[in-house]
Amino acid sequence: MTGLVVLSGCAAISAVSDAATPLDVFELRAPDSIVAASGRPAARDVIVELPTTSGALSTDRIMIRPNALQAQYLPDVRWSDPTPVMVQTLMLRSIEATGALRYVGRTPLGVSGDFAFVTEVVDFQADVLPDTETATVQITLLVRVVRERDASIVASRRFSASVPSTSTQTLAVIDAFSGASDMVFQDLAVWVQNTL
Repeated sequence: MTGLVVLSGCAAISAVSDAATPLDVFELRAPDSIVAASGRPAARDVIVELPTTSGALSTDRIMIRPNALQAQYLPDVRWSDPTPVMVQTLMLRSIEATGALRYVGRTPLGVSGDFAFVTEVVDFQADVLPDTETATVQITLLVRVVRERDASIVASRRFSASVPSTSTQTLAVIDAFSGASDMVFQDLAVWVQNTL
């Protein structure tokens, strides 16, 4: 029993040591290619709610799947924010870049906004291709636009992109994440302009 306590204590010390090890931090940014809307912004206030997702993605670690049933994380690296927060920020920046709406934020300016974006992050990982040293980054979002006045869904869409990486090395995987992110949020920006 004493041996177990000592091992447990050593494991705890090791875990604290691991937690103190600095990790390389990566951040995805909204696409530079978003085309601003012409004319004045529509008189609408939009709230981008914090997306929901599975427990495996509710972290700042960068997920890589060796198979469909297993979730792992790239070693020694992390995102700048937990995945849901990063996706929320990407949505905000992408929608703001269109200049199509009067206000876009995480919280309303007044009691409530006109519309809320309610999002589920379905995929945000690199899937390792069987018997290879490569992976495909998959990003999938389910986005619903909810009218705050009566809580009715006025529009919904699934956004998805897959981008292959040249290897499972960190920088190659991050490049693929960046490419897939640009595709998804460029598509989202166009959709918002045509929907609201």
